[in-house]
Amino acid sequence: MVKVLDVTALKNMLIGGAGELKKNVAVVNELNVFPVPDGDTGKNMYQTVISGVKEISSFDGESTSLLLKRFYNGAMLGARGNSGVILSEFIKGFANATSTDKLTVKDIKTALQGGVKCAYNAVDNPVEGTILTVMKSATDYVCSHVSDDAYIEDLFTAHYESAEKTLIKTKEMLPALKEADVVDSGGAGYVYIIQGFLSALTGEEYSLSFDDIKDSSVDLSAFTSDSVLTYGYCTELLVRLQNSKVDVDSFDEREVISYLKSIGGDSIVASKTGDLLKVHVHTFEPGQVLVKLRNYGEFLTVKIENMSLQHNELEEKKPRKKTAILAVCNGDGVKKAFLDLETDDIIDGGQTLNPSTSDFISAFDRINADNIIVLPNNSNVILTAKQAQKTYDKSKIFVVETKSIQQGYVAVSVINKYSDDLDSEIENALDIVSDLTTIDVTYAVRNATVSGKSVLKGDFMAISGKELLSSGGDKVLTAVNALSNVEDIQDKELLTVFFGCDVTEEEKAKFEEEIIKAYPDISYCPYDGNQLVYSFLISLE
Repeated sequence: MVKVLDVTALKNMLIGGAGELKKNVAVVNELNVFPVPDGDTGKNMYQTVISGVKEISSFDGESTSLLLKRFYNGAMLGARGNSGVILSEFIKGFANATSTDKLTVKDIKTALQGGVKCAYNAVDNPVEGTILTVMKSATDYVCSHVSDDAYIEDLFTAHYESAEKTLIKTKEMLPALKEADVVDSGGAGYVYIIQGFLSALTGEEYSLSFDDIKDSSVDLSAFTSDSVLTYGYCTELLVRLQNSKVDVDSFDEREVISYLKSIGGDSIVASKTGDLLKVHVHTFEPGQVLVKLRNYGEFLTVKIENMSLQHNELEEKKPRKKTAILAVCNGDGVKKAFLDLETDDIIDGGQTLNPSTSDFISAFDRINADNIIVLPNNSNVILTAKQAQKTYDKSKIFVVETKSIQQGYVAVSVINKYSDDLDSEIENALDIVSDLTTIDVTYAVRNATVSGKSVLKGDFMAISGKELLSSGGDKVLTAVNALSNVEDIQDKELLTVFFGCDVTEEEKAKFEEEIIKAYPDISYCPYDGNQLVYSFLISLE
């Protein structure tokens, strides 16, 4: 039991927090409100803290204050997703509130309060029942119930127990959490981090690898709209085999190997351990691989990388532009659609693939412009973009708060980047985007009740904002039925759709036939988006 925290003990605690979270990443990921394949809070928070741990891995100084500031610097650059950014801001506030070589209980209480204040300030409209509530409630408790002469272990025990109790209460604080019967995922991640702090304090050792830190050094400008895909895609998948689709016990991975060879794949690896199937292949047709493997189970992780980027490094820096547009999206067709509208650069990411602060900063450097307009295109990416905006001083950054691919596509189509009044351009784009109706069609990863309606695992769901419009076993009918539930659809003039990588040509034709038959006065604009997660991304204007 100690009353003063030195550098060695604090460093072990920070490693312990990351280690405990790593063990529970999957648990946190599964706490998503909607039963859609977007559970990445645990992954985002872990990427945030492990980036901090990497920054302090070689630290040999004696100042806890300096250690914390270095930890924050790494966490800030690795932060991704709303919970990751909020966590990094908490770390920032905690670090900035320290100035000594060692920390007493009084110092830690002051630092916790600084962390809470900074985390709340990072969010425009703080919502209670989230990670913010868990941080604040646990901090308020130790500040009022733990004496300044207590042991460090007593403080973190009280902080952990209070955080855990508050986490349970979050289910009752937000209607969406209550309906989904889950606690807040970000709050759960925070509780695991504090649990790791406490475990490290009491002697548990954690071993961490930095191999799972997402590499953000890829130069996307090395593959332009005029490039030729020479090397294909490095495609890696982890699939949970499903008894509803195959006989898991007797499933033979040689069936997968045979298929991958038939579509021209090479560097093929397919290995089965229990009900987990790990696949690696170099292919020009990653979409076909995804569609095929969903016949056997559901994806746990997906990574698709353009191998041409590894072979085409630019030797000369791009000339500086006056204004450039940066968009976050995935799917070859989606990217092409944005690039065709004079988007200057793309960050590969979006749902389940949230980019980090470092990814944005690298893109800003790559673009080399006086003004950079950023389209996050996902509600879970906006905070990260804003954090990068605050950090970057080589260009003026404008973050347009687009929350979906559809909003981003409309925004980029109306923004005149050559204008001398970019603020007005962005304001006009946001006004137009606010009137846009969007529908996302994806599949349910678990049985759930959404908007008061029961959804079965494996069903397709059409969601508009936070409302479930329709669900069912057929993706096309689910999308069509959703449109019939849009109240003002007869007033719409244009329907744009991006088809996901899992939609067949027959399904595209069927969807078009249904749309033209039901809404003959609406102009129809389809794109082969090839995006992950969503079968249909629909917008109505």
